[in-house]
Amino acid sequence: MIVALTREVSASIAECELTHVARTPIHLGVAREQHEAYIAALESLDVRVVRLAELPAHPDAVFVEDTAVVLDEVAVLTRPGAASRRAEVDAMEDAVAPFRRSVRMTGPATLDGGDVLRLGRTLFVGRTPRTSSDGIADLRALVEPYGYEVRDVAVSGALHLKTAVTQVGPDWILVNPDWVDAAEFDGFDALRVDPDEPFAANAVLVNDALIHSTAYPRTQAMLRAHGLRVVGVDASELAKAEGGVTCCSLLFDVVN
Repeated sequence: MIVALTREVSASIAECELTHVARTPIHLGVAREQHEAYIAALESLDVRVVRLAELPAHPDAVFVEDTAVVLDEVAVLTRPGAASRRAEVDAMEDAVAPFRRSVRMTGPATLDGGDVLRLGRTLFVGRTPRTSSDGIADLRALVEPYGYEVRDVAVSGALHLKTAVTQVGPDWILVNPDWVDAAEFDGFDALRVDPDEPFAANAVLVNDALIHSTAYPRTQAMLRAHGLRVVGVDASELAKAEGGVTCCSLLFDVVN
């Protein structure tokens, strides 16, 4: 069974951190409705959703992906690059405890979970303003004892690695080639986003289906033409907070 940890949209989301997008008004009610639809999409794909309580004082808390990297053997609690987000990790420690033993990164290293793309036993980690070289080195030290390889990847123009590339099939990745070099991911064939939809590389692969934002119809048409099942969700208000569909859940298998 696959579990998804999610957190309710904070009332303060309009005060979120922004790096690559301009600040525009966020409609809280609509953002919460879209988040509910996202949860419904996960549940429609036989995912067990665990709803975590709102953290009203933390605008970005809905983007739970950044606070932990959950592997089969251990959960690595991160140290987010934005100082305003670091207190979110305390709440995530309690949330993952029923499922995994956890280890925690410490300063001055920083790492956002959105910069970590797991492909098999390899963790590709984006070098971004949110994830430091020390953060990558710390993650490597924490996960190598469990047999994982960590590879760092250059990212340009995107907030996180998974803004620029995600896995969309057993042998396929979806990539914006302007933001990351697809050749870094050897063994995987690259599907390119439509040039007019630069943010379309962010997709959630779960149970042989993709959750993907309806803001990118041309890229969705391409994915479907390749035989992929796409479950579209409207994530437009969450995108104003520089969030994508991967950001809103921590997905992992239940292990005995």
